[in-house]
Amino acid sequence: MSQRLGVWMVGALGGIGTTLVVGARAIAKGLVSDAGLVTNRPEFEPLTLTGLGDLEFGGHEVRTSDYWESAYQVAKLSGSLDLEMLQELRPELEALSARLRSGTVVNCGDAIEDLVTDDGARAEESLRDTVARIRRDLAEFKEAQGLEHVVVVNLASTEPDAGDSGPGDLASLEQLLDADRRDAVRPSLLYTYAAFQEGCAYINFTPSTAALCPAVRELAVERGVPFMGNDGKTGETLVKSALAPMFKYRNLRVLSWQGYNILGDRDGQVLSHKDNLASKVRTKDSVLQGILGYPLHTHVGIDYVPSLDDRKTAWDFIHFEGFLDHRMSMQFTWQGCDAILAAPLVIDMVRLAGHALQQGERGAMTQLACYFKSPVGVDQHDLHEQFHAMMAYLRTHGVQVG
Repeated sequence: MSQRLGVWMVGALGGIGTTLVVGARAIAKGLVSDAGLVTNRPEFEPLTLTGLGDLEFGGHEVRTSDYWESAYQVAKLSGSLDLEMLQELRPELEALSARLRSGTVVNCGDAIEDLVTDDGARAEESLRDTVARIRRDLAEFKEAQGLEHVVVVNLASTEPDAGDSGPGDLASLEQLLDADRRDAVRPSLLYTYAAFQEGCAYINFTPSTAALCPAVRELAVERGVPFMGNDGKTGETLVKSALAPMFKYRNLRVLSWQGYNILGDRDGQVLSHKDNLASKVRTKDSVLQGILGYPLHTHVGIDYVPSLDDRKTAWDFIHFEGFLDHRMSMQFTWQGCDAILAAPLVIDMVRLAGHALQQGERGAMTQLACYFKSPVGVDQHDLHEQFHAMMAYLRTHGVQVG
């Protein structure tokens, strides 16, 4: 029998968080199929992962709303959630909303500041007090729900790019916190630090580079907890990581790979700010050279189109060279609903992180690389190889995989 598992979401009322909660409850009640859930494949059954009905949700948010209102808005704007289904889940969604707590926007940048409607997120407190508040929220959630383990998932908007900087070791991070260096941290770093101190696993589904800097990775190993990131691979980059190996396998040299993305919703609004966009482009643009093994011309353009809401469209143009040096091209268009693509991946990773906690595993969960654009601790970007690595992980746990 699977055990109950806590899921604490940062950015709990965003499109992904809302869709995730609705989806998990709807599947558990048999209202919809389990399409999109990799962990419901037969290969994963021997792991006895936490059932969807045994996932307990809570989270931090910087906007004043609730799950019912958020789900209703998603249904009205994108049509990805069925209103009749939502009505059946309404009492549960309203009950879960009582578990939400005010987040923090310390040094989050103007784009995210513009989204804040919860004054509690702007609380005048030291960094140490902010960390203590986050830890207290996690501990109270765990105790109130009678949970053995909690997985924290960062689903918040993309923070301004922190580059490769950040505390290089735990001692340096502790000094920053003691000195109240608000200019030197991001919210994601504070959440990660607090989560690891509370013994929680952590998944950074965003491109925010501060979340898993070397200092907090060191803390995770010290505290004996697993983590993984960065930036969930849901759409255009997913196709790239599956398609680029085809050119490599057939010895067709890619000369240029040009991509252009348009999207709406809050993600698009935040990414319309160049500092936040830099974090996203960094992860999207790093995949191809890693797969193909040689430099090529690449470009990823991202524009905000408000009318699209949670829909996104990507157009890619691939210029390549074949036999007799003849040049050819290929184009594809990807259209999807961002939250529908992302939510099942998060559920998969939460369940596998819960398993890792049960097994006493610590450090980077490299078996989850297939879910990320820029997987921590993994240089392999080929989706096929990444999936084989996940299957190899299952074999180490006695699962028979064909």
